[in-house]
Amino acid sequence: RMSKRAQQLRDHDINPCLAETDASRKCMDENNYNKDMCTAYFLNYRNCRKFWHGIMMQRRRNGVKPEMPSAEERRKILESMG
Repeated sequence: RMSKRAQQLRDHDINPCLAETDASRKCMDENNYNKDMCTAYFLNYRNCRKFWHGIMMQRRRNGVKPEMPSAEERRKILESMG
């Protein structure tokens, strides 16, 4: 059974970078944990976290709740950006 924290990290509404997390892990698994082989995946993850953290901070400043948009809201935000 997963801890509450682990369950949250697997929740699309809480973790906006679930796909990037999974891709990084899969790359590490497939490349015998050679980090050099997975640099692009790590960069994608880092960019994802940076982007959504900025959105979250903006919403917090504006008093918007919840601070992290739901998975559906995030999809619409990304679509509006092209």
